[in-house]
Amino acid sequence: MGGVDFDAIRKKLAKLNGGSRSSSWKPKEGEEHTVRLLSFPDNDGQPFKELYFYYNIGSNPGLLTLSQSGKPDPVQELITKLRAEGTKESYELAKKLYPKMRTYAPVVVRGEEEKGVQIWGFGKTVYQDLLGLMLDEDYGDITDPLSGRDIKVACNKLPGKKWAMTSVRPRPKETPLSKNPETASTWMSSIPNIDDMFTEKTYDELSKIINDWLVPEGESPDDSGTTRGGGGSTHTSLDDAFKELEDS
Repeated sequence: MGGVDFDAIRKKLAKLNGGSRSSSWKPKEGEEHTVRLLSFPDNDGQPFKELYFYYNIGSNPGLLTLSQSGKPDPVQELITKLRAEGTKESYELAKKLYPKMRTYAPVVVRGEEEKGVQIWGFGKTVYQDLLGLMLDEDYGDITDPLSGRDIKVACNKLPGKKWAMTSVRPRPKETPLSKNPETASTWMSSIPNIDDMFTEKTYDELSKIINDWLVPEGESPDDSGTTRGGGGSTHTSLDDAFKELEDS
């Protein structure tokens, strides 16, 4: 008879608390970091994980879509209904509701090795750059624990730009994940479960959120019977919103 699985208890507690703050990493603006990317295990051969979120629904920093896991999704149902209406107003509202992709990768941050494997969330441009590196025959699998490469990550705000931009470039030499094989093995076996970082809303919870956004308290649907929300986000950028979501 097996004993209590304390690791499973820690994961359950982290999920009940809304996620594990300690496992989330983000590059600091104006600084350059060196990280080593790892691949998620059991991920259909893909190194990183894509998650889709609804953004711009009131003050919520981001809401996991239910449709990405094959479940009925009230927001997707609304998007389909709005597109079917065919009006300019319904199309514009549907555009506000389209889910946005966020990609996540396990990383060991050089200089922060004592923190173990952390999770880095990034946008489409960085994702494309990283996949491009892996398809480049000069680099190959940069996540390989023996023959991969460290990555330089810089986050800078360019003149005339509203938001800081993140750039990545590979180190020229192949290096092992760690010079200590036991440390490397420990890191490889302790990659955080991305599902433990976010709490998925139920269909009813997501329905209430979208309905409250469409019809704020004290108001009623318009004469056509179709509600028209539009309350914007209070965040200055999508990255800010996801930072709040990952830290919550």
